Amino acid sequence: MASATARQPDELRRQVHENLESLGLDVLDLVNLRLGDATGPQPGSIAESFQALVELQRQGLIRHLGVSNATVGQVAEARSIASIVWVQNMYNLAHRHDDGLFDTLAGAGIAYVPFFPLGGFSPLQSSALTRVASRLSATPMSVALAWLLQRSPNILLVPGTSSTAHLRENVAGAGLTLSPDDLAELDQIGR
Repeated sequence: MASATARQPDELRRQVHENLESLGLDVLDLVNLRLGDATGPQPGSIAESFQALVELQRQGLIRHLGVSNATVGQVAEARSIASIVWVQNMYNLAHRHDDGLFDTLAGAGIAYVPFFPLGGFSPLQSSALTRVASRLSATPMSVALAWLLQRSPNILLVPGTSSTAHLRENVAGAGLTLSPDDLAELDQIGR
């Protein structure tokens, strides 16, 4: 997967060709058009930039397209131009701005990849997470990942890790089943 951090069509084309060359590939499996900035999605049309990636896809240089850090309107605009296979936006128990987008994407068979899936919890929210984790004899982070996995069938998790211990916690989240009471308590974190 490559991510296009450039926004202008010429920059996007150059970046895709540089990625192909540096990776020694003939085709990139997935290219994400990164939108917004460090504060989150920013409104505005993506048509010109996204169309440049579609052109590269038609040339056989990109298999699949996605968008990252996009507004609901930008996701709809991208879908009106070409098929996308995923949306990658910030989303977790504490930051739930895309709650309404899940059903639309799931119904269309489009994956949702939350970035920063384990961040942004206040001490009060962490205590709620810790209570549920304690009841399940699990770590808070594995519970947070389990919540994401149970949130929607189209969630794909790519949590980062810096140690084997954190990797084990992340994997443990896939094996947890949260009860309706657990889910109700955790859902209050983002409300």
